[in-house]
Amino acid sequence: MRVLLVEDDQRIVDFVQRGLKSEGYVVELAMSGMEAIAMATMGKFQIIILDLGLLDLSGREVCERLRATGIGTPILMLTARDTLQDKVTGLRSGADDYMTKPFAFEELLVRIEVLMRRGGGESKPEIKEFQMADLILNGETHEVRRGETLIELTPKEFALLECFMRMPGKVLSRTRILEQVWGYSSDPLTNVVDVYIRQLRRKIDEDFDLKLLKTVRGYGYKLDAS
Repeated sequence: MRVLLVEDDQRIVDFVQRGLKSEGYVVELAMSGMEAIAMATMGKFQIIILDLGLLDLSGREVCERLRATGIGTPILMLTARDTLQDKVTGLRSGADDYMTKPFAFEELLVRIEVLMRRGGGESKPEIKEFQMADLILNGETHEVRRGETLIELTPKEFALLECFMRMPGKVLSRTRILEQVWGYSSDPLTNVVDVYIRQLRRKIDEDFDLKLLKTVRGYGYKLDAS
């Protein structure tokens, strides 16, 4: 997925570029409003991350010009301003979402994923079934199996497992799991993630030789068959 990052603060650029590239995104950088308009017009991007406070044009002006030319790429606006009027102005200019600096990288990832699900980026067929080793999750029937064994999961356990199976082998922090499975309003200090991880591990791993759900100390958890 190609991302156009429009930002003139090098610290933010380094932070966002490093994080998105580690997640498999292709990131192209524009450090001015005019450069952003030229790149967005000539290239095909799935999402635009746009800083509101650029030196030559404001992010609002860039957004308005892009929308005026018919570019419908989802735009996530970044700003240090957090007043209601600033948010309203940004959204009315054509932005699809709005994030206030500073922000956690996990939240940025979730916001991008939400915008893509709304259908603004390249459409991809929805995957109905996921498999890792002999573990199979079916999104249509809501069945989970290891080999021939049917595993009964609660709706929240199913959502947690699906979160891992959509990102096989990737380490997910507790914060990201909370945002993906429980939503933004969950308390980051709660131990609900650890409780559900234990429950899920007992159901999908305990009675099987190959253990799939693994703890990466200091980082989080991952589903991995290696």
